[in-house]
Amino acid sequence: MSGLLVADGDRPREGGADRPVTEVAVGVLIDAQGRFLLTTRPPGKVYAGYWEFPGGKLEAGETVAQALRRELQEEIGVTIGQAQPWHEKLVDYPHALVRLNFCKVRDWSGELHMHEGQEFAWQTLPVQVEPVLPGTVPVLEWLQQEADQAAAQS
Repeated sequence: MSGLLVADGDRPREGGADRPVTEVAVGVLIDAQGRFLLTTRPPGKVYAGYWEFPGGKLEAGETVAQALRRELQEEIGVTIGQAQPWHEKLVDYPHALVRLNFCKVRDWSGELHMHEGQEFAWQTLPVQVEPVLPGTVPVLEWLQQEADQAAAQS
């Protein structure tokens, strides 16, 4: 599922129409109770305080899985096991054009530790935190679709 999501479309795009796509690995951590982890954007970053799924930019030569493993260790202090590729979404933010590569993660070790001063919350649908980063909204919709499908099959 791709397609372009335009965030804050009324604001100018830094770098113009031909700006490069920034590849981002994003972890949808799901615990044994079916809750998922959201974290806030760190102070000093664009959209600071908005809730999102944790992750970060791919470095040169990294795969999505490698970047996700590194970013989650650096940001929230956990070491992940298997990362299941799930969905991609191209998001046109005013500050960057990003391709979000979402992976489901059900296996990790270590205690959550927010290394960048962010907050975290285990959530279920509908989420109880706000504001939610625009690139996070499609994920919540996909999770709802999966829940609806599971309910219809039972």
